[in-house]
Formats: sequence, structure tokens, C-alpha cells
Amino acid sequence: MAAAYSRGLQEVGDGLFAYLQPDGSWGWSNAGLVADGEQTLLIDTLFDLKLTEQMLSEMRRAVPAASRIDTLVNTHANGDHCYGNQLVGDARIVASERTAAEMAELPATAMAALVQQAPNMGELGEFFLRCFGAFDFDGIETVLPDESFSGELTLRVGSREVRLIEVGPAHTQGDTLALLPADRVLFSGDILFNGAHPIAWAGPVSNWIAACERILAMDIDVIVPGHGPLADQESVRELKAYFEYLYEQARARHAEGMTSLEAARSISLDRWADWGEGERLAVNLATIYSELSDDVEPLNPLEAFEQMAALARPAPPG
Repeated sequence: MAAAYSRGLQEVGDGLFAYLQPDGSWGWSNAGLVADGEQTLLIDTLFDLKLTEQMLSEMRRAVPAASRIDTLVNTHANGDHCYGNQLVGDARIVASERTAAEMAELPATAMAALVQQAPNMGELGEFFLRCFGAFDFDGIETVLPDESFSGELTLRVGSREVRLIEVGPAHTQGDTLALLPADRVLFSGDILFNGAHPIAWAGPVSNWIAACERILAMDIDVIVPGHGPLADQESVRELKAYFEYLYEQARARHAEGMTSLEAARSISLDRWADWGEGERLAVNLATIYSELSDDVEPLNPLEAFEQMAALARPAPPG
């Protein structure tokens, strides 16, 4: 059974907060706040300025110190985790080197143009609007990190230790976990989609499985996922099992000569039938195929959305 969704700010530890957006589907991402005394650290912003301002206002009401964000960590480069960066004022912005490089590749102006063109793009445009039509990409400025790292970086928020652990490329070129070891809380970014199919934009998926193994070795009680409700280690075990299953199925179908889209259409996902966004399987299979064969290129973004739109198309009756 799918987990129930809550919305808004939830305390997950003393001075630790998750900001959750239902239903965790395309663009509806989560964020986090770490506070200790007068010091604050924000983990990710949201997909547009209105949503980010609503989140910051709720944080300020609950935690007066959040009226000034000292540090912002962007866990990765997808816009639903960084397009609101301009609203954090003079905060120090930190991300992995790969994330910082990737953040400039798809500015909000490009998303705004795609939404505007979507009505003329047929099935692809309909799918794109279904995913992103609820968001307002106007007025967003690209604000990049002013500090980057590779591997690991430890930050301090008052007396708290926040360990940033780079585990990408996997979901994107640079994926970062934010671990508070003393509090046994992990902010996973999009390394964990809870209750929905993940999407391996970058891969390799083998790195994502390794990231799951790294999380499973941690002594933690609560995981704030990039999308979906609060989670625990069982959610990570299930995600790892999902990717391992896809590898097994992809190898067999690749050997049979199926394309990745044909493989995506043929795979049984009964175990994960209650997960949302099943069309992402098209991208995940294509990414695995690119690992299995040197002559298979990963999908570019347009191809990825075309294949997901095709997979999301309702089956003909009969």
C-alpha cells in the first residue's frame, strides 16, 4: 500500500525539519531545514519562486532564526531542487562540483519556453504539460553555488555536524546526501524517491545501487527523500531491489535484441504496482542499456521525454 502523504513543515528531530510536498510526483520535491541557535542551513529550494517563498515563510513562522538562511545546500542540479535559490539572499550556497557544473545547463528560461511551446508539440507536449504545467518558471534567475566540493565535506550549524556525501553520478551528474550522524537523520535528495519510480537521468545505475548500499550501512532512523513521504531504511532496500531487478531484466532483453523501449514495455512491475510515474522506466532501461553496451548512447532529454510519453500512452482497447 502506498504511504500517506502530508504537506508542509514537519519536525524530524530537535531543530531538524522536513518540508514535504505531495504527492511527490514530477516537480513536487521536498526540502529540509537544520537550525541550531541562530544558525540555519537549508537543504534545497523548490521548483518555482511562489512555492519556495511559501516554504520559507512557513519555516520562518516555525523557526525565527530561519528569517536569515546562513547556508544553502543544493543536493543536485534538477530545477525542482534549485530554481528558488535567488530567494535565500546572501546565503552561502554549497554543492558538489558536478552539481555546480550541471546547474547551468537547463535554466528556468528553457523550461518556460518549453511550457509555452508544449500546446503545439502533440503527444510530447501533452505529456510535458502533465508533468510541469503546474509550475511558474517566469522571473527565475539562475543562482549557482559559490562553494563546491568533491567527495565529502563537513559543515557546522551551531554545534551540529552536517556531512555532505557525494554519491553521484546516478540520478544526475552530481548527487549529494546530507547526513546528521548525531541525530540519525538523512536528507537523501533524489537518491530516494519514496513511493514513485526513480529516474536515472545520468547513471550509471550501478552507482545508484552503490549509493543505496552506502545508506543501508548508516546508523539512521529517518530519511527525508527527495520526493514522497518520510522514509526509513526499508524504502532504500526496496529501491535497491528495484534497480537490481531492472538490471536482471535488462540483460536478458538486451541479449534477445530488444530495444530499451521494447524492454520497458515488456517488464512486469507487479511488485511496484503502487509506485507512481511508471513511464520513467523508459529512461531507466535506456540508461542501463548504455551500461551494458558501448554502442548504445544514453537518451538525450528530448528522446527521454518522447519515450516516456510513448510509454505513458494508454494501451488500445481489446
